[in-house]
Amino acid sequence: MRFKKLSAIVLAVAMLLSMIGVTGLSEKEASAASFQDLNQSQIVEAMGAGWNLGNQLESVINGTPHETNWGNPIISENLIKAVKNAGFRSIRVPVSYFNKIGSGSSYTIDSAWLNRVQEVVDWCIKYDLYVIINIHGDGYTTIDGGWLLCNGSDQTTIRNKYAACWKQIANKFKDYDHHLIFESMNEEFDGTYGTPNRTYYSNINTLNQIFVDTVRQTGGNNAKRWLMLPGWNTDIEFTAGDYGFVIPSDNYRSSSIPSNEKRIMISVHYYAPYDFCLVENGNHTQWGSTATDSSKVPGYCDESYLNYAFGLLGSKFTSQGYPVVIGEYGAADKSQDDSQNAVCRADFAAKVCATAKKNGCVPIWWDNGVTGAYGLALFNRYTYEVTQQSIIDAIMGVYGNSSSTGIDTGKSYMLKNVNSGLYMDVSGGYAANGANVLQYTASSAKSNNTWKFVAAGDGYYYIYSALGDGKTFLLDVENNSSANGANVGIWENTYCDAQLYKPVKNSDGSYTLYTKASGCKSVVEISNADTTNNGNVQQWEHNGHNCQKWYLEAVN
Repeated sequence: MRFKKLSAIVLAVAMLLSMIGVTGLSEKEASAASFQDLNQSQIVEAMGAGWNLGNQLESVINGTPHETNWGNPIISENLIKAVKNAGFRSIRVPVSYFNKIGSGSSYTIDSAWLNRVQEVVDWCIKYDLYVIINIHGDGYTTIDGGWLLCNGSDQTTIRNKYAACWKQIANKFKDYDHHLIFESMNEEFDGTYGTPNRTYYSNINTLNQIFVDTVRQTGGNNAKRWLMLPGWNTDIEFTAGDYGFVIPSDNYRSSSIPSNEKRIMISVHYYAPYDFCLVENGNHTQWGSTATDSSKVPGYCDESYLNYAFGLLGSKFTSQGYPVVIGEYGAADKSQDDSQNAVCRADFAAKVCATAKKNGCVPIWWDNGVTGAYGLALFNRYTYEVTQQSIIDAIMGVYGNSSSTGIDTGKSYMLKNVNSGLYMDVSGGYAANGANVLQYTASSAKSNNTWKFVAAGDGYYYIYSALGDGKTFLLDVENNSSANGANVGIWENTYCDAQLYKPVKNSDGSYTLYTKASGCKSVVEISNADTTNNGNVQQWEHNGHNCQKWYLEAVN
């Protein structure tokens, strides 16, 4: 979709916070050495629930892409961090090129633009997010300068230019690890909304084949990277039905990939019903079982259609080994027209995610950066604050639970030591780097003794303190030490091993918190099995004592 917001928005003041950089963060390498060959189920599980960096790197005015064209501020690393902290595990970064592509047969992409794309990709990977980049708006028939047209008169030139662009993009990122995914195109079609033209659909198939061949032949990790491909206008029925979509052959992929596994994903979008999701008026503000006024509910694409459409994806693609990414879905904010709209939007998000998960798909919410009337933003891009917590809660209610641990990332917990019966507590309630963590009596939940688990992938979690804004300070092994007796305190997130924990559930319902800093040889415990207030929390090699076990008591 081009705008996902039709009315022009001009934001008058860019707050100084958008200029503040994140410092002291430990870089996560995206090198060839760290590449993991994830199969279908593993990549879907790892990508979890996703978020779109929409209306930024794909925004185009007068043929020139620029990230502030459509009313958003410069992309900040703090925004990426906020997305991670909210529990999302994937980011789709739409990218347009247009006149950033030089003339002549080489079609050289402007290096500064490609470097900016790389900078944003690096931030995503730094925070252990899966990231999708594509050629996004260049195929729009509605934007002057669009060239990637399936109905274009000179397909030879289009194909040569397309191959040249993807060769440059692929070479730029060929040594990046499995966190990076390439998507060939976006909503590619001839601009008409009826039954697809078979000739034009064949041109889309040819472009997808060129994409796969070009990327694979650049070598490096591109030979085994997951690649993502759309059908006609990313429409589910026109992709899964008998309308002409052909999955390309993958002849140049790495021989290290087992022959029975795929490395191709299918890309579709879901904005159904359109009147509820995107039309900017107050006529249709409700959807689904939470609707209270049938006159405000569109008479099509209800919950049964959602199940039908995603069921098509399951039977056609995921059951055959091809993961499906719902690369865009969402519903515009119409709460100013109807107070029930907020409830229905959250219900829509939850059911899209639940149905996607059931059918082996990855859902990625479209965020256009627009807060307020008819916007789809979940975050304020100036302050990095969550603007639609109910929608995020609905999404994480589906993807927050870990099937292996039972920990709900949508909830907060008090951590009660099994041996002492006392609770993990931040000494003095200080929201500051280096504040010590100990055990203390508690009769109720307070910010100093309340914690939230945020999934980091591979079974690891960040454990955030509720102190401050609840998104800054987290449990930290001092100096990233692997030694017995290393102290545990709180520190702002540096995204390093010192702040990663692998919870393992015990037979009594308690949890042992293994520390990544120790290589999962040691755990979080109470020093000397102390049973009194102020007993210190530290790291020690696992021995199974009750002082190394914690009950997680959910907080309302």
